Amino acid sequence: MAGGKERVLRRRIKSVQTTKKITKAMELIAASRIVKSQQRVLAARPYADQITEVIRNLAAAGAGGGAPLLAPREQVQTVATIVVGGDRGLSGAYNSNAIRMGERNMSAQRRDGKETVLIAVGRKVESYFRFRGYDIADAFTGFLDEPHYEDARRIAEAVVPKFEDGTYDRVDIVYTQFLSAGTQQVVTRQFLPLDTSAITETAADGPSADYDFEPGPEQILDRLLPRYAEARLFSALLEGAASFFAAQQRAMKSATDNAEELITKLSREMNRARQDSITTEIMEIVGGAEALRQSKSEGMDLIPDDALSIRDLLVDTVDYNR
Repeated sequence: MAGGKERVLRRRIKSVQTTKKITKAMELIAASRIVKSQQRVLAARPYADQITEVIRNLAAAGAGGGAPLLAPREQVQTVATIVVGGDRGLSGAYNSNAIRMGERNMSAQRRDGKETVLIAVGRKVESYFRFRGYDIADAFTGFLDEPHYEDARRIAEAVVPKFEDGTYDRVDIVYTQFLSAGTQQVVTRQFLPLDTSAITETAADGPSADYDFEPGPEQILDRLLPRYAEARLFSALLEGAASFFAAQQRAMKSATDNAEELITKLSREMNRARQDSITTEIMEIVGGAEALRQSKSEGMDLIPDDALSIRDLLVDTVDYNR
C-alpha cells in the first residue's frame, strides 16, 4: 500500500515539475513583452502630443465652437461603454477587474435612468458578457496582445459616427492604466465628447506662433478631431496591452512559486511514504523471524539455526545453503 502511494506521489511531483517549467517560461516571456509594450507606449506619445498642440493652435485661431465631437449633450439618454480587456487569460485579475468596472459603470447609468450600450474589446470581455446575456453592439478581438493604430481606427469608426448622429449621447471607455511594472489600475474615462481642456489650454511657457490656415481652422479641426479620438483610443489599447503582460508576469511568478512549494510538500510526503514502506517491510521480516523461532520451539525445524538471527535476515548476502 505504501509503495503504491509512493508511486502516485512521484507521478504528481513529475506533473507539477512540468507545470512549473511552463509557468516559468510564460513568466519570462511576459517580462520581455512588458518592455516592448512600454516602448510602444512611449513611442506613441509624440504623435498624441503633436496633434494636441495643433488642436490648441486651431482653437487659438477661433476654431472648435461648433465641432460635434466637442459639444456635450444637454440631455444624456444613451451612454455607450467601451470595455477593454484581453484576448487571453492566465493574467490574474486583469480581465475580471476591467469587466467588473464596466458592469458597475453600466449599472450606475441604468440607475440614473439612462440606456446603456456595450462595446466589447477582447475575447474575454466578449465571452463574459455574451454568456450573461448582455446585448453587445460591437465586438473587437484578436489584436490585444499587440494593438496597432488601425485597430484603434476600426473601433473609433464604429463609435464616432454614432456619437455624431445622436445615437450615443456619451461614450465612456474602461481600460487598465499602466503606471509601472508593479502597478496598474482600472479607470473609467469619458471618451466622447472629447475633453475640451485639450484645446483651451495654452502653452506652459514661451511665445505662441501665429498661423494662417488654409482651408479655415474649422475645416481643419473637423478633420483632426477624429484623428485625436483615434490617438486617445490607441493610447488606451497600448496601456492595456502593457498592463496585461505585467499582470501575466505576476500571475505566472505566483504560479511558479506555488508549484515549487507544492513540490516540496509532495517530496516530504513521498519520503514519509517511503519510510513507512521500509518500516513495514522490516516489521514483516521481524514478524517472520519470530514466527520461525516459535515454530522451531514447537519442534518444527523449518530453517537452519544459523539463519534465524534477525541480523542475517536483514542482510542480502545471507547464505542459506550452508
